Amino acid sequence: MTASVLADTLEDFRLETRAWLEANCPPEMRRPVTSEDDTCWGGRHCVFQSDAQRQWLQRMAARGWTVPDWPTEYGGAGLSRERVKVLREEMRALGCRSPLDSFGIWMLGPALLRYANAAQKAEHLPPIARGEIRWCQGYSEPNAGSDLASLQTRAEDKGDHFLVNGQKIWTSYANKADWIFCLVRTDFAAQKHTGISFLLFDMASPGVSTKPILLISGMSPFCETFFDDVQVPRRNLVGEMNGGWEIAKYLLSHERESISSFGGRGTTLRLAGSAVAAAGVDADGRLADPLLRAQIAAFEVDEAAFALLLERTGDLARQGQGNPAFSSVLKYYGSELNKRRYELAMQAGGSAALEWEGERSGNGALARTWLRTKANSIEGGTSEVQLNIVAKRILGLPGA
Repeated sequence: MTASVLADTLEDFRLETRAWLEANCPPEMRRPVTSEDDTCWGGRHCVFQSDAQRQWLQRMAARGWTVPDWPTEYGGAGLSRERVKVLREEMRALGCRSPLDSFGIWMLGPALLRYANAAQKAEHLPPIARGEIRWCQGYSEPNAGSDLASLQTRAEDKGDHFLVNGQKIWTSYANKADWIFCLVRTDFAAQKHTGISFLLFDMASPGVSTKPILLISGMSPFCETFFDDVQVPRRNLVGEMNGGWEIAKYLLSHERESISSFGGRGTTLRLAGSAVAAAGVDADGRLADPLLRAQIAAFEVDEAAFALLLERTGDLARQGQGNPAFSSVLKYYGSELNKRRYELAMQAGGSAALEWEGERSGNGALARTWLRTKANSIEGGTSEVQLNIVAKRILGLPGA
């Protein structure tokens, strides 16, 4: 296919996509998300904030555009990477919100597409695409964080089921999730990396309990999660018994990429506008604070460069030239960029940005989000761990 034909095809798709979005995205779904509660996570117990939010999810799911690059048989649209890029561009241009935020989409889905059997894909992927099941991630434990392979949650093989006992920590939204994808130890005699399996199970199973962990932001997305004699059907084992570490690593690369997206340009935060409102403009119509003006300009240059890096990384991956460890580069820089964004936002907002409660500030939305971003460089592997991976696996530097 020639470049001109490809361009014509993509342009036709762009025009069709633009027209569909304009006709089907409700006006309320073209406004910035105001808080985490304003985000659609889906799930059995999902309470839509508005009829428009429900309609937007249903319309996008029916078209396969909640997971546009997934195969059509699993709820996707089967779009090429080029067409997915066009869809994202047109959504941004119109100001369309994401119809569905989901760990099932960002992390579990890619792992199931690669490692699950046909029955598991058919059972779990379509409900993820439709937003019917909300997932959480059972990885970290009190004594197994950065050294994840030291995990001790036990799954005993009982023939037709596993009996799971143990504890996970920092389980994001475990108290709101329907199902969990969980790393468990199935062989205690093997070396720690080779005795781990990957299980899926319902959070409503007897023996599963959660306890929220309060953060400095005053909000609690994280939980402790406890398993006491939880029976998990054997059919919910993904991949080979004791072969879960390979799946775990693959999923972690997608988790790091999803966290890196925090540094992208899709955020609804507008630094310049906030700064002008707080500091005013000079005689030339520029932001009156020259130091803050320079810092925002430098940030926006770095933000644009990061967006191009994300595109280039996707192109290399599509051509089979990507380095699996490069997700650590994205995770590190995206996390640090997002922290920097909110540091600048707090500077730009002046003293009003420190407001913790009240209608004017959306109950302190900016201050609470600023504090929440501090965890970006910890969750999914600390920045220090990511730099070690970059040093060893990309730069080829010797270990300590």
